[in-house]
Amino acid sequence: MAKINLLPWREEERRQKTREFGLTLGLVAVLGAGVVFAGMQFAQQKIDYQEARNQYLQKEINQLQKELREIKELESTKANLLARMDIIQQLQAKRPQVVHTFQQLAERVPDGVFFHAMKQEQDRIVLEGRADSNARVSTLMRNLDSSEWFKNPALDVIESAKDSGISSFKLYLSQTVAPTASQLASSDE
Repeated sequence: MAKINLLPWREEERRQKTREFGLTLGLVAVLGAGVVFAGMQFAQQKIDYQEARNQYLQKEINQLQKELREIKELESTKANLLARMDIIQQLQAKRPQVVHTFQQLAERVPDGVFFHAMKQEQDRIVLEGRADSNARVSTLMRNLDSSEWFKNPALDVIESAKDSGISSFKLYLSQTVAPTASQLASSDE
């Protein structure tokens, strides 16, 4: 006798295909999740690497900025020291000038002229005094003009007293630094 299978074979085949499809779908889902996980891990690794590089660069930038601040501080200190050295050199250069000023004034003052005030404002000297006559004041101005330590004497005020004949005057003159013997010798060479 012939065997006839009356079981619903199509349903069995459908269940088999549904199982295979579910298994394949699960496998693809697991495989997809694995790929996504691996991609995320790779991206995170790249982000961590870049962040580490950024931190290193930021640390180096901070160190360079600190060094730049130190350099600026050193430059300002250097500028201050150079300014102080310049002031000291100017003072050293002007040191003998006071001696020469008083010596030249003492040598150039004619008889009959007396100073009662002397004031220095930068390179300008203001002399106030009295003289026996206006001619003595003129002689004083010529004498000061012939000095290598003074230039441009200018008379501001001269007043003669009517009863005594004594003149009061106020005189301005500029002060110069006369060349030293060593400076003259070096310029001739």
